[in-house]
Amino acid sequence: MTTIHATAIVDSAAELDSSVSVGPYSVIGPHVKIAAGTTVGPHVVIEGHTTIGRDNRIFQFASLGAIPQDKKYAGEPCELVIGDRNTIREFCTFNIGSPGDLGVTRVGDDNWLMAYVHLAHDCQVGNNTIFANNTQLAGHVHVGDWAIFGGFTVVHQFVRIGAHSMTAMCTLLFADLPPFVMCQGQPAAARSMNFEGLRRRGFSPDRISAVKAMHKALYRDDLTLQVAMERITGLSENHPEALSDVEMMLSFLKQSSPQRGIVR
Repeated sequence: MTTIHATAIVDSAAELDSSVSVGPYSVIGPHVKIAAGTTVGPHVVIEGHTTIGRDNRIFQFASLGAIPQDKKYAGEPCELVIGDRNTIREFCTFNIGSPGDLGVTRVGDDNWLMAYVHLAHDCQVGNNTIFANNTQLAGHVHVGDWAIFGGFTVVHQFVRIGAHSMTAMCTLLFADLPPFVMCQGQPAAARSMNFEGLRRRGFSPDRISAVKAMHKALYRDDLTLQVAMERITGLSENHPEALSDVEMMLSFLKQSSPQRGIVR
């Protein structure tokens, strides 16, 4: 049976699984859907066309599904979609999408989002990421799986964050951050690759060796981006286990826009 505190206000049109619990003074709107096992803490507001998956834990004072902070928004039925098993801590704010993009802000599965994280309209977050306190994403930012944001990281709109990348505390990102890269600074500069994170995720020595070679091509040998990409293309011949890593890096670099570029 759904457990809804007597002081919570849940619209009769909202669709909540029978195992969902809702804390005191929370407000849930008519277009909200919440799947089994999710816990909504006290003083949480969930509105808009928001769909939340299974077994999420949402802490007090979060605001999910509010309209985008975009003056062009005119009431279109855009969405916020949150996957399964995410932890969403106090005062997080996730906005719905906007008509200027796909119309959907999306969060994947198994993400850890600490207090005061902001996801603006049309952000796309993968799986198994970590957002430390006060990480702020402007609109249209894409985040790959296993990315880690240090506290107070700020990301400019339309920037892409590669899988397995990592930012230091107070990083300011105006350019795309390629996969595996660790960065720091205002604006951000590349410092190394996230080798320790890769080891913890079970990357083999051969795959890590290939990532080291990518780092050398992109950041150590003073190559143009085009020449670095040509060198990275050949890495899978000597590092067959790293074929998917090489393909991911090349795909990311090819999609980088001239306006944004990559963190160098």
